[in-house]
Amino acid sequence: MLSFRIATRFLRKSPVQSILIAAGIAVGIGVQVFLGSLITSLQTSLVDQTIGNSPQVVVQAKQDGQPVAFTPQLKQAMEAQSQITTVVPTRAYSAIFRSGAESAPLQFTGGALDQLDTIYDISGRLVAGKASLAAGEVIVGKDFADTFGLKPGDEATFVLPSGKPAKLVVSGVFDFGSAAANSVTAFVSGDDAATVLGLSSDQYTAVDAQVQDVFSSEQVASDLRAEPALNGLQVTEWQAENADLLSALQSQSSSSYMIQFFVLVAVALGIASTLAISAVQKTRQIGILKAMGMRDRQSGRIFFWQALILGVSGAAVGVAAGLGLIALFTFLGRNSDSLFPITPQVGFVAISFVVGVLVAVLSSLIPSRRTKKLDPIEVIQGG
Repeated sequence: MLSFRIATRFLRKSPVQSILIAAGIAVGIGVQVFLGSLITSLQTSLVDQTIGNSPQVVVQAKQDGQPVAFTPQLKQAMEAQSQITTVVPTRAYSAIFRSGAESAPLQFTGGALDQLDTIYDISGRLVAGKASLAAGEVIVGKDFADTFGLKPGDEATFVLPSGKPAKLVVSGVFDFGSAAANSVTAFVSGDDAATVLGLSSDQYTAVDAQVQDVFSSEQVASDLRAEPALNGLQVTEWQAENADLLSALQSQSSSSYMIQFFVLVAVALGIASTLAISAVQKTRQIGILKAMGMRDRQSGRIFFWQALILGVSGAAVGVAAGLGLIALFTFLGRNSDSLFPITPQVGFVAISFVVGVLVAVLSSLIPSRRTKKLDPIEVIQGG
């Protein structure tokens, strides 16, 4: 194709200019790939740390203090929701730890360990002792254990809601990565919790659930409220309970999109201006070609092919550079508590590549229109 051959010849004739344009595209796309992946991974990390190991949808009685009957109908209605990944009935109560003159409040969650693990991953987060919730055993948080010098095998005294004291043996110590959770959270068996609360075998204080896509919790909660089996019950979800966190995540996304937009605008302006200068520099050559019979459409395609070649090469290098930055960031943060791994999204990377090429091609419209208006006679007469 004549236009393509001329375009490649023009690019080879000005190698420094061509490299600079491709480098500009590469920097823009590299920044976009790295920044977009960084924001996405940061959101995933924040969500995982804040609600990843906690209930995302909770079913409770509308009246405080009233139990929830975990009937087969209720279980079936919740498990029928395609987004719900696990359903765990729990019994929760507050108690006060006492050790001499020292005391501290604790929030106990009672349930079967294998079920609790599907939400809290207690077994996977143990730092001492064993994962066991037999009768008379308790698993406490690392900060709580450190504060009061408790270790697995120690006996701890608690004042129950009834005012009666109870002695529990510390079977394990967990670390949720949050000082707040590690200081006030504890787990006991479901039977022990039922005894403390005076509940029957099918009565619980709440039914906790997690969803596959955490941002679908609002829709899942809405669907559950419409289920007859949940009539008279209250359904809450994490987004309504964590408005500040949700607002922060949305603000991060908005800022990321704005930065990426302006990066693309800068790339487009750089390509358009450079190709426009190239059109001026090549005016005589194009005028001669048009005088020899080249049609306006063909002359315009010269800059289209230039932009396409530069866009594909620059975007490819940019994607590689972005992935390289992601790999470097992840490598440097592999043993750091302050950094987190960045996971590139294949779909986002592909979109970034396509967008880079499209921006380059669209930037060729200005010089392309300029060459179409050239009068070959005037160009040749003007020298």
